This record gives sequence, C-alpha cells and structure tokens, in this order.
Amino acid sequence: MELALSAQDRAFAAEVRAFLDAELTEDLRAAGRWMTSVYGDHDASMEWQRRLHARGWAAPAWPRQWGGGEFSVTQRYIFARECALAGAPPLSPMGIAMCGPALLGHGSEEQKAHFLPRILSGEHFWCQGYSEPHAGSDLAPLKMRAVRDGDHFVCTGTKIWTTHANVANWIFCLVRTGQFDRPQLGITFLLIPMDSPGVTVQPIVMTSGEHIQNQIFFDEVRVPVANAVGAIDDGWTVAKYLLEFERGGSAYAPGLQERMKRIREMAGPLMQDPGFAARVAEAQIRVDVLEVYEFRALTAAARGGRPGISGSVMKILGTELSQHLTELALEAAGPYGLAFQPSAGAAGGPNLIPHDAGLSGPREAAIAPLKYLNDRAGSIYAGSNEIQRNIIAKARLGL
Repeated sequence: MELALSAQDRAFAAEVRAFLDAELTEDLRAAGRWMTSVYGDHDASMEWQRRLHARGWAAPAWPRQWGGGEFSVTQRYIFARECALAGAPPLSPMGIAMCGPALLGHGSEEQKAHFLPRILSGEHFWCQGYSEPHAGSDLAPLKMRAVRDGDHFVCTGTKIWTTHANVANWIFCLVRTGQFDRPQLGITFLLIPMDSPGVTVQPIVMTSGEHIQNQIFFDEVRVPVANAVGAIDDGWTVAKYLLEFERGGSAYAPGLQERMKRIREMAGPLMQDPGFAARVAEAQIRVDVLEVYEFRALTAAARGGRPGISGSVMKILGTELSQHLTELALEAAGPYGLAFQPSAGAAGGPNLIPHDAGLSGPREAAIAPLKYLNDRAGSIYAGSNEIQRNIIAKARLGL
C-alpha cells in the first residue's frame, strides 16, 4: 500500500533513500535487523544518531531553529518508513522523541538552549522516570518526593522499569512537590543528572536475560529548582503532552510490514500448511488495516491536529500486532525456537544469563524466542493497553 505523494515528497523519499544507501553501513543494518527488543544495540544507535545529526535529520519533528529537520508530517512518515525498510537501528526515544518535545512545548528559553543541542549530539543520553512500584499506567499516585530547600529540591524515592538508566547521564522525572485534593496536582516535571550524589541504579533482568530495565533509588538528591520544566505542581500537563507523542508519535506499520516478509521467508515450506498460511494472511490484513489508520492519522496531523486518541489507538493496534507477529515467528522457527541463543541477536543491553556463544540454525530463527519474550512488555509500557482502551471509551463514548 502506498501513499499518493506529491512530486516534492517523492523527491524527498529519493533523497532519504540515497542518504541511507550512503550512510547506513552493513554493521548498522545488522544492528537493526537482528534486534531482539524495541531497542537497538546502544553503540550502534548512538553511531546512527551521530550520522543523522550531521545531516540535520536526528530530530525530524523539531524546528530548524533548534537543530531539527522541521519535516512536514508526511515527510516524517516517509522518513520513518524508509528507515524501517532499510533496517536502520532505532534511536533511543527518551531524549529526541520525549524529553525534547517536552522542552520545546513547555521549557524555558534557557532550558532549550542548554539541553536541546546536547540531546541531538548525544552528549546527554536520557532515561524516563515515571513508573514507581505503586504507580505505573496510572501515574497519579506517584510518591517520589521533592521538598523545596531554597534554590533546590531534595528528592527522595524510587523509579522502576527505567529503560537504559544504566547508561543514561540524565533522567526526566515526575516528582511529588505538593498535596492537593486531586492527585494529578502537586506533581512537577524535573530534570535530574544521573551522576548526582544519592542516585543508585540497580538492574532488572528481563525474561530474555537482557539488562535494559532498571530500578533507580534517590536518597536526598539535590536538584536545582531551575531544572523544573513548566510550572511547579503542574507537571501533569507536561506529562500528558509528552505521553501523547510516546503513544502515537511513530509509525508501526512500516516495520511490521518488513517483519511479515521475514516471517514468510523463515517459514519456507510451512507456508504450504493451510492453517499457518491462514494465520499469516490474517496478520497481513491486520497490518494493512493499521497502515490505513496511520495514513488517516497522518492526514489529520497534516491539517494541524494533535495525536489525541489516535495515539492510544495506534499504541494498542501496533503493540498487540507486534506481539502476534512474534508468535508467528516463533512458530515459523520450529525446533530452533526452543533454544536459548542470545548471542545471535543485537540486543538492547547485555545478557546476564550464562549462555554459550554458539549458533544453531538460522539466525532469524535463533532470535525469535528472544523477541517473543521481550515483546510481552509492549502492551504495558507507555500506559497499558487496558488504560488506553479506557481513554478511548472516555473520549468517544463518555464512559
């Protein structure tokens, strides 16, 4: 399925493909193709970010004033699709796609001037401090305290499921700065250096053995009040703005279409089985439907609309489809899908479960179980899909 592109957009697509042919090395393509989760190999992702930044394309949605590409909505979709089809490793979303937009929308001029160039260059590598042991998809009950002490906040508490906290040097956090009748009030969006005294990071090992997630402990960590983004006690406004883009700020369909091709290739003779072929055909229809929905959301955004509930819809459809494709891939892998072979993939973090470094069977089959295990989190992060369904019901049905 193809967009009806203008001559200008067709020329842009050709420009992107030429850039990818020139700059996307075989090592970088391998890092994208053999990913075992939604996160690419850290070193490869940072190298790809440096190459994109040199071209001015690391942040396609940012204004040129702040070093972005200032792509149109259609150009952003074209760029994402071409990168997915070429097998480029994804960039970490925490800085460019999350903290950056929050600063652009709610940060002071001083904050933008200091942080945005460092996000683009990779000097600052960010992680997200939202979830707590008792506050995840519903963040309102969060308890991490930030007590005002002159020109500083003193922060005490914990954050959990924090992706790449083990390699990040900054974290954007939601912290409790006040108590009001509504729990959404009294929350502040705060930027904290990870090398601050009192910050401790402990690994959380995923079922695949990979160390990507972490728990962070803050023990009376002093943070300048000037690091608050937006108004103090009104961080919920910043968080909602950011989450819209986390849930619907990227296109799922191009990557899923590419994965469908790989499943067919890996399945080989299994595609002659009527039952399996029917499941693959059903999955292809669902991917095509998602692509149509993304095109419609793209059209609405091009007319000036914000993601709104379309972000929730795409998050549900995209993550649940992705999980279904890992199931098909595991079936296509056959007996090789039973082996634990983490060295076959380009993981988003080191594997901490002892394992042999050998490879048995096709590499695509060897990474199928790792992707299956890692993708279980897809329907939970960025607000669980159950919460997304509640958002849709409330917005559209008034429930």
